[in-house]
Amino acid sequence: MYKDDTIAAVSTPPGEGGIGIVRVSGPQAETIGLGLFRFQRGTAFRSHVLHYGTVIDPATGLLIDEAMAVLMRAPRSYTCEDLLEIHCHGGMLVVEQVLAAALAGGARLADPGEFTRRAFVNGRIDLVQAEAVIDIIQARTDASLQLAQRQREGALSGRLAEIVRSLTRSLAMVEAYIDFPEEDIGEADAGGMRRAVVAALAEIEQLLARFEEGRILREGVSVLIVGKPNAGKSSLLNRLLNENRAIVTHIPGTTRDIIEETINLSGLAVRLLDTAGIRHTEDLVEREGINRALEKIPQADLVVFVVDGSRPFGEEDRFILDAIGSAPVVVARNKSDLPVVIELPPEMHRLPQVSMSAASGEGVDALRALIRSTFLRGEALDSREFVAISRARHRDALVSACAALRHALAESGGDLRLETLAIDLRESLFALGQVTGETTTDDLLDIIFSSFCIGK
Repeated sequence: MYKDDTIAAVSTPPGEGGIGIVRVSGPQAETIGLGLFRFQRGTAFRSHVLHYGTVIDPATGLLIDEAMAVLMRAPRSYTCEDLLEIHCHGGMLVVEQVLAAALAGGARLADPGEFTRRAFVNGRIDLVQAEAVIDIIQARTDASLQLAQRQREGALSGRLAEIVRSLTRSLAMVEAYIDFPEEDIGEADAGGMRRAVVAALAEIEQLLARFEEGRILREGVSVLIVGKPNAGKSSLLNRLLNENRAIVTHIPGTTRDIIEETINLSGLAVRLLDTAGIRHTEDLVEREGINRALEKIPQADLVVFVVDGSRPFGEEDRFILDAIGSAPVVVARNKSDLPVVIELPPEMHRLPQVSMSAASGEGVDALRALIRSTFLRGEALDSREFVAISRARHRDALVSACAALRHALAESGGDLRLETLAIDLRESLFALGQVTGETTTDDLLDIIFSSFCIGK
């Protein structure tokens, strides 16, 4: 399916730009290139050499554009196939015409992610590394980019490969004892096999323990700012953004809808949502904004409850506290530049909190640190060396592998049952193979690569 035809697509983003790149991969890539590219010097491609020339329409002979072209012959290419790239000017029409010429020359339009899928199918990368490619493209912070780059380089794949090798050796020994009981291979080393399973289980559990932080680095988090009118929510949003994004006045109810912005919080992508001040009101528009704020509370990864430190803790504050319920929350005691009047109820004393002034900026850095440490701890705080799984697909497969290994340990608590142990080891290896792609079905591969952009 992936070796008999040649594909082509635009690999640069749509729109106008300095350069547009059309990528062609497959057995006809060089022939297609020779049909549409005219060399300034020479008449043939040298592999991995950038050639200067022009692109012409083979059907009409008309000039399409001045361009550079490079052919990377298999297997030394992104797809491990012959891969041609034409670098032309980045106008939409120019790029479309170059692509049309490649398609007319015998290529077909690539499916989303098909270049990366071919790299996977041809053994250049495994599925973890393939998924890391799209994570690199979509990374919004340096920390999420570093995590994706380490996965692309094989840091996670290497950890999984060590586990697979250990379990495979154990399975080979078990099957040898089962299949050749009459051979002189000695008695089954139950203790050694158990130690191998325990070590593999510990490695997998460590990766699972890091999943939530890995997911957060890749996806980011949502932080909802709530409080009563004039508590300082919009001022806090502006301070966190370092710009006047929300309107701030002394008039209660200024914010009536949810304002959403994203910030980079020392490597953590945070989606901030400022909400209408929550209070009892007869204003229909303001009431709708309040309802939307209340609906967002259970959906948020974290709620920042802003209380006015210069005023008593009142009924409106109590209503908000009850609405927050069991949602994750930090308390921002605002207006620390004014005399402190508020006394928080006893149940709020155990909540993480910070004293701050959105007006002066005092304490806002402490709030930033508190938000970040709520989600990232330990090694994840220094994400340059952090290796973790970051997708629910990875987590689910590792959970299955753990279940099989735990069952193997439970069954081997007494007499060693080789047949049962072999089944459990095969199940764990199958689950680990789903992460790297060795045992992944074509249907799942279709779903994974369909999330890629065309041309990658």
